[in-house]
Amino acid sequence: MSLVLDSSVTLAWVFGDETTPAIRQVFEGIAERGAVVPGLWWLEVANSLTMAVRRKRIDATFRQAALSDLALLDITTDQQTVSMAWSETLNLADQHHLTVYDAAYLELARRRGLPLATLDQELRNAASAIGLALLAQ
Repeated sequence: MSLVLDSSVTLAWVFGDETTPAIRQVFEGIAERGAVVPGLWWLEVANSLTMAVRRKRIDATFRQAALSDLALLDITTDQQTVSMAWSETLNLADQHHLTVYDAAYLELARRRGLPLATLDQELRNAASAIGLALLAQ
């Protein structure tokens, strides 16, 4: 695995008008070495794309194509995220004033010793505070 991928970077890649050179570089790394995500990533991405369909930013065909493209990547779901939810993840959420959802990405990156790819500024601040490497800005 090359990194922990969060939904903000994923969606910026899906929506071409939000893609930056740094995000392209993250996805080149994922294509070569894969990424790891907590189980909630799948729901966050699907929900965000569904909301984009409802707001008429994209259509259902685009959503399905984006999901198909993501399915081609070597993205592994971490199997320990759930067991950490009521302990380490909750502690990180409290310490850094994050949602538990965001803290799940932070906990995963710290436990696996991987850089975190996120655009969320509060999550970036928390990652920096605990010494994690960050990608995509």
